[in-house]
Amino acid sequence: MRIGLFTDSYLPQVSGVATSIETLANQLTSMGHNVFIFTTTDPQVDPENDEKNVIRLRSIPLISLAERRIVLKGVVAAYQVAQTYHLDIIHTQTEFGVGMLGKLVARQLKIPVIHTLHTKYEDYVHYIAKGRIIRPGMVKYIIKNYLHGVDGVIAPSDIVLDTINQYGVSIEKRVIPTGIKLDKFVRPEISQADVAELRTSLGIRQQDIMLLSLSRLAEEKNIQAIITKLSAIRDQVSVKLVIVGSGPYQDKLQKLVSDLNLTDIVVFTGLVDNSQTAYYYKAADFFISASTSETQGLTYIEALASGTPVLAADNAYLRTLITDPAFGCLFEDDNHIPDTILKAISTTPAFDQAKYDQKLYAISAEYFAARVYEFYLDKIISNNHYLAQKGESIPRQTARLFRQAPAKTVKTVVRTPKKVAYFAKKAIKHAKILKKYGKIKLK
Repeated sequence: MRIGLFTDSYLPQVSGVATSIETLANQLTSMGHNVFIFTTTDPQVDPENDEKNVIRLRSIPLISLAERRIVLKGVVAAYQVAQTYHLDIIHTQTEFGVGMLGKLVARQLKIPVIHTLHTKYEDYVHYIAKGRIIRPGMVKYIIKNYLHGVDGVIAPSDIVLDTINQYGVSIEKRVIPTGIKLDKFVRPEISQADVAELRTSLGIRQQDIMLLSLSRLAEEKNIQAIITKLSAIRDQVSVKLVIVGSGPYQDKLQKLVSDLNLTDIVVFTGLVDNSQTAYYYKAADFFISASTSETQGLTYIEALASGTPVLAADNAYLRTLITDPAFGCLFEDDNHIPDTILKAISTTPAFDQAKYDQKLYAISAEYFAARVYEFYLDKIISNNHYLAQKGESIPRQTARLFRQAPAKTVKTVVRTPKKVAYFAKKAIKHAKILKKYGKIKLK
């Protein structure tokens, strides 16, 4: 199957959306499918060294959120490239420039398009002109309008499904939580000595309880609530909070720690390389989050994959994830954070390998990609039936069905023309070529 992922957010941007897309693309590729990622340019990416299956369209930083970008142009180029790649389905991941572009391309190619709603935007509109342009009440109409004409939508959790239903969206919906590549976090080669060394470097003694917060440092992550509640338990238990990450709220969090005289038990590490995050998860006694803006939260399942219990704000998604005391505890609101920490320290049962192994498959990238592929297949079959009713020619239909067959039973029948790849790369570097998109002829 030949799949086009259209997204405004992709690597090297640091976000749960970018990570989810990378996971899906890699896993689908390992299953034998051809995946092409249409996304924005990024100043940190050298187009000459970019991945061959990534097509980047010229973009500029988003207002009030410079680390995110929005595409400027490229409708014709994206259509021509997608047509040459003979895409079977388009999967949009964002609702803005590239996402809308994906819908347009799908319509022109007469192929199905599905969408994943990753973000609960009501919690993020304050980043755009401090909420003066888009207000929370407007989100419903924006998302509902975007989903008009989409063949299906994926909700990463029951929280998102409930939100979509509240918007009044009537298209087919499936709840498919994002999985993770387990070998990034299971990491049996990380020894107890490695963990002890990291704890020592962070100033954590053997008898200390290490709480880990790992996320973008933003107001909606509610790390300030965890910091504030530490004062209530510091005299009852030896605890230290390690905060990994960076973001616009970092200075305020550091000031809060200083004002509360908690500098001796709160450690800020800044950003940590992705290859090192498993060390922090394994070094921690508990992963903790008080965020109420997460639609699923990859850090929760990363922690569990690393064997670390989770302490988090209760929601519908987490109730399906934290199904046993061995996996952690949930708290009703911020006021219950101290009691939940104390309860977890005293009552969390010993590690259970059988329960752990069962949980691992449920949060794996393999299970995630398999369920997404099933949705793709259903939508392609429905679209083929619709086209057949409209009188699509048998040779054309046969050729498309052959391409859509499971990759393990048939090799790729169409190789990407070098000329397409050449124009896709050059379009990033030269504004002149961008202005002439409509004149590019692909053979």
